[in-house]
Amino acid sequence: VTINIFPHNEDLLALPEYIRFLRDIGVDGIIISDLGVYRIARQVAPDLPLHISTQANNTNWSAVLCWQELGARRVVLSREISLADIRVIRQKVDIELEAFVHGAMCISYSGRCLLSNYFTGRDANRGECTQACRWKYYVMEETRPGQFFPVLEDERGTYIFNSKDLCLLPHIPALTETGLDSFKIEGRMKSVHYVATVVKVYRQAIDSYFADPDHYEVRPEWWEELQKISHRPYTTGFYFSKTTHEDQIYSGATYKQTHDFIGLVRSYNPATGMALVEQRNNMKVGEEIEVFQPSGPTFRQRIAAMFDSEGNAIDAAPHPQQLVTMPMSQPVAEYAMLRREVKAHG
Repeated sequence: VTINIFPHNEDLLALPEYIRFLRDIGVDGIIISDLGVYRIARQVAPDLPLHISTQANNTNWSAVLCWQELGARRVVLSREISLADIRVIRQKVDIELEAFVHGAMCISYSGRCLLSNYFTGRDANRGECTQACRWKYYVMEETRPGQFFPVLEDERGTYIFNSKDLCLLPHIPALTETGLDSFKIEGRMKSVHYVATVVKVYRQAIDSYFADPDHYEVRPEWWEELQKISHRPYTTGFYFSKTTHEDQIYSGATYKQTHDFIGLVRSYNPATGMALVEQRNNMKVGEEIEVFQPSGPTFRQRIAAMFDSEGNAIDAAPHPQQLVTMPMSQPVAEYAMLRREVKAHG
């Protein structure tokens, strides 16, 4: 559970009770970025594993070693370091290391950003980021109206606004060989469909690598899955070289996906072949859908019929989170997701 905000004094009042609550319900650990929060957690729940957030800006072995000496269980490394940096850190420390492998890239250093605060009043460093950096912007010099410019930082930074998304799927072997213990998938403000799809792809990729390390390759179906979710064009971030303008997007509609998430399977009756589905997007009888499962095959079928909670036949399910039943052409697992291909406009 994340407690990686940068707290102010008033945030500390309820913090001890909250940490005890997390301890008592049996969470695996808490993610922290602030030394004050770390101190309180150590006092009130000394046996609760503490993970250090990427927002603590751990870019060197001495910083990681400091957290190790303080008793942290794991350090999530900064996004702004390379594979070579990770190898050096691994050699110098004896603590679990985690690094980002997929998802949105913050425009500001390890997420320390005030755009959301400025534009919406929601504090990005207290868990409420609206991802204002993802809005559409241009920069224009006062005396030259209509002439747009890219915005640059100095040579130690990167270009800002509208980063591409991180994707290291082809580099599982190199990442594993650095000695990382865990891969982190960014999922802030993402749908359950996004998280489930990305996690399943990387789980399959990791398992494939460990089954046959010498012949690892990215399967076409993994790439297809990563196109079906809402994403920006992909980049490898800082891992192999300094970022350039090629890692940024300056114009156009930058999010894209090939499929919409339309329903979540709540239960399945093998005797009748019927599934209880929670609607997540308007769906209609006759539409071709794809069924994506936690495990087991992904398959396509048409919605042959739908029935409301009273058992009445219906042609469409337009209401948010409406519960409907429908026949399935194959057995489906609980939490399987129904998707529909996005039709091209024009």
